[in-house]
Formats: sequence, structure tokens, C-alpha cells
Amino acid sequence: NPIPEDSVPSTVVAVINVRDRDSGDNGEVTCNIDGDLPFRLEPSSENTYKLTIASALDRENVSAYNITITARDRGSPALSSRAALVLEVSDVNDN
Repeated sequence: NPIPEDSVPSTVVAVINVRDRDSGDNGEVTCNIDGDLPFRLEPSSENTYKLTIASALDRENVSAYNITITARDRGSPALSSRAALVLEVSDVNDN
């Protein structure tokens, strides 16, 4: 679903669940957003992250964001996986 451009920072736009079936450090996973986007990825609970708005959105400047999230375990060598999502911004009458 599109996110209205007037959504306030800290609005949750997605919940991401990660899982690694390994044990020990190999099973501990951290997630990050690739690139410089107006979103933040925050740990919510075990294996769960919240994708929130970090700064104001403006549909006239950017109508959709391609967000790539990288999950990396703490093993040696570290293994990682990526997932991409598209977040559309809906227009709100600015007048």
C-alpha cells in the first residue's frame, strides 16, 4: 500500500522478520538499509525489525523508493542475504 507523503517521521511502514537457523554467532543476524534513504530500520523484538520514516517525504520529488535490506549473520565468514521492496508515496493535496 502506498504511504501518504504527509506521514510523520517515526511512522512504521513495514515489519521485517529475519531468521537464521544456525546456532551461536552464525545464528545472530543484523539488518541494515542500503543507501541514503529517508527511512530507518529499528530492532523491534527478537528477529523483528520495524521500517520507519526518518524524515519528511515529498511525492513531487520522489514518488517511489527502492529499498534494499541486507541481513548479515555474525559467523566467520559472515553470510548475508538481501531483500528488496518498493515503497510508493501517495500524493496529498499540498494547497
